[in-house]
Amino acid sequence: MKTYTIYSAKTHLSSLIELVCAGEEIVIARGKTPLVKLVPLVQPDKARQFGAMRGKATVTDAFFEPLPEDELHAWGQ
Repeated sequence: MKTYTIYSAKTHLSSLIELVCAGEEIVIARGKTPLVKLVPLVQPDKARQFGAMRGKATVTDAFFEPLPEDELHAWGQ
């Protein structure tokens, strides 16, 4: 988290907005006293990571076996 004075924040507002939109946390202070935090309105979407569920779910051979007749009937098959 980076801290900027009010004067510095006014001078570099455009670049601070770019930093915040890129994920940085910016605090604006009066002197050494923190006053506010600059945050984006919309959180950036996290990109999907291939293999994120690897090792968290398992599929056994039972998954590939046909359903019993009562299950098929319940699903209208």
